[in-house]
Amino acid sequence: MAQNKLKATFMRGGTSKAVVFNRQDLPEDPAQWDPIFLSVMGSPDPNGRQLDGMGGGLSSLSKVCVVGSPTRPDADIDYTFAQVSVKSAEVDYSANCGNMSSAMGPFAVSEGLVKAPANGEAVVRIHNTNTGKIIVSRFPMSDGEVETEGDMSIDGVGGQGAPVRLEFIDPGGTRTGRVLPTGRACDHFDIPGLGSVEASLVDAANPCVFIAAASVGKDGSETPEALEGDPIFLARMEAIRCAASVAMGLAPDVAEAAKIPSVPKVAMIVPPRQMTTLSGRQLEPSEMSLGIRMISIGQPHRAVPITGATCLAIAVRIDGTLANRMARPGDGPIIIAHPSGTTVVDAAVEQSDDSAKARAIHGAVYRTARQLFEGNVFYRPVKSTAQARRSA
Repeated sequence: MAQNKLKATFMRGGTSKAVVFNRQDLPEDPAQWDPIFLSVMGSPDPNGRQLDGMGGGLSSLSKVCVVGSPTRPDADIDYTFAQVSVKSAEVDYSANCGNMSSAMGPFAVSEGLVKAPANGEAVVRIHNTNTGKIIVSRFPMSDGEVETEGDMSIDGVGGQGAPVRLEFIDPGGTRTGRVLPTGRACDHFDIPGLGSVEASLVDAANPCVFIAAASVGKDGSETPEALEGDPIFLARMEAIRCAASVAMGLAPDVAEAAKIPSVPKVAMIVPPRQMTTLSGRQLEPSEMSLGIRMISIGQPHRAVPITGATCLAIAVRIDGTLANRMARPGDGPIIIAHPSGTTVVDAAVEQSDDSAKARAIHGAVYRTARQLFEGNVFYRPVKSTAQARRSA
């Protein structure tokens, strides 16, 4: 039987890669997308390598993006993100990917969906349908093409490229309606094997749960491989994530929370300390505001996701959160240390004596992005065993 094919583009955005589709090239009914995305990425793969598809065996390399005409008057394009599970037949639409967001503006210009100046700065207002938020993307143009050459480097990606500035406008309450879903800067959860664990639940760019590394017996400088090899730690982090999901109102109970593995993200954070990156470079405490180790769909990240970094930066600005208490004091940019190096983020928060009324004004970050190839991607439809979860 002949394979089916679709026009597609393969792109890197920050420290992630994804297959990107123009909305008009996909079936009109989104309910038909899941089997296509699963086959394109090579999922499900019990071996965890996705050798029969475009995926790379990691959550950061198993992504699909869909870009089309805007459904809001204040946007230039709609962008829908799909996280494809590596080992199971699941496609999750419940959150955005900040790294891939950096590739959406350049893709829209290259596809002719948005007009841009031949030279100078292109500005694309992106409506992320997963979160219902607007992201403003700014990047350089040269002779009518998206500029990719530049002197910006980001940890986790070799070489340099042209900067893409992402401004997450009013990023609070993407799923819950407010920055602090419980109305408190910190909550406590009774976790089997750990007892009471303090956590800050923050919903900005993506809902996240932040705990102190020490509360799970870690120092916060562990490598992703070391964390992957600790099933007890991973199980406890998942228990924390599920408990937080219920407290944030994202799931009615922990059983249902376990079925939505990508939201909220869960991370352990640590005050500034010495860390060794995956490349062997040693980071000194003076080079960071605080450190993080984040987990997504049960896998420790090699670099902090952009939405996670934005959420953490906003948490730093909110009085009383764990991040606020751990971070090196200062009003300048927030430098987040992660396994691959550091990420510089900025954020502004409006708050009053009532922490429940905190409002995130914006979060901003710089990335690089590049188109890797375009053409046709082949797929063999497979039957999904999971219900897709959409918020858009």
